[in-house]
Amino acid sequence: MARHKNDPKVRHVDLLVDEVYRQMLRLEAGYPGAEMSLALALLHAWVDTEGRSKHRAAQGWFRSICPVCLGMIEDSLNRGSTVAVTLLTASESKRAT
Repeated sequence: MARHKNDPKVRHVDLLVDEVYRQMLRLEAGYPGAEMSLALALLHAWVDTEGRSKHRAAQGWFRSICPVCLGMIEDSLNRGSTVAVTLLTASESKRAT
């Protein structure tokens, strides 16, 4: 069965894939908060495609890209990204009040 770009379901899956790629690039570029954005994009994509037979190719792609993305997120957090610093600052400010 051919994929039809005009099919709204196909378009939706393409948008999910695009969003994951976009967030991967943001993380690589060092944007603040990119770790959380990538994690959320992956979760949205996984939930939106899971269990739907029409999205098996997308599910396979998400299964293969998740370990890569998780490694990217962990590496970024281990380098001391702005997300980790922001969370630490928020908890420190609660203790100070």
